Amino acid sequence: MPFITVKLAKGRTIEQKQQFVEAVTNEAVNTLNVRKEWVTVIFDEYERENWASDGQLHSIKFGEGFGKQDTK
Repeated sequence: MPFITVKLAKGRTIEQKQQFVEAVTNEAVNTLNVRKEWVTVIFDEYERENWASDGQLHSIKFGEGFGKQDTK
């Protein structure tokens, strides 16, 4: 029974999350040879002010909206 945890910055839409869990679930079913209803996906979402790399908070390092489609 796969339990998949996805950690990401807050800001994705419900539609994006739904599309993601469909893709991940289908891949788990195909790769791990399990039933679809056995696959659980959970999102751990973090504010960028609570996430850092290279010694700097992401809210400062990257600014608002970084990581979303069509942003740099």
